[in-house]
Amino acid sequence: MSKTLVHDFAKAISSQNVAAIYRLMTSDHTFIDALGNEISSAEVMKTGWAGYFEMFPDYHIELVDVFENGNMFAAFGFAGGTYKGIKGKSWRLPAAWKVIVENNKIKLWQVYADTKMPFELMHS
Repeated sequence: MSKTLVHDFAKAISSQNVAAIYRLMTSDHTFIDALGNEISSAEVMKTGWAGYFEMFPDYHIELVDVFENGNMFAAFGFAGGTYKGIKGKSWRLPAAWKVIVENNKIKLWQVYADTKMPFELMHS
């Protein structure tokens, strides 16, 4: 059941469905980006995801493997998007996520990826 929740959360992100993302997070949800920046609030992340989708309107996650250990998951796959929808400013890169589920909601979503490519596209 919880593995399905991880896939559902990734699908909500890939469809840029901020309302669904919000419903799937615990109120004290923690998001940690690839640079180690941490945000602990579903309310703040609701705004954060909306802003991220403005930068990358087609942002998507492709989960290839998800491994479960109790309420902790390791997910591996790819992430990608297009900066502001501008042709030629697309990226796709390998990524991994650490996920903790609590009460059938996502408590932690931590991203592991080399974000050099998206940042370079944003500033080119």
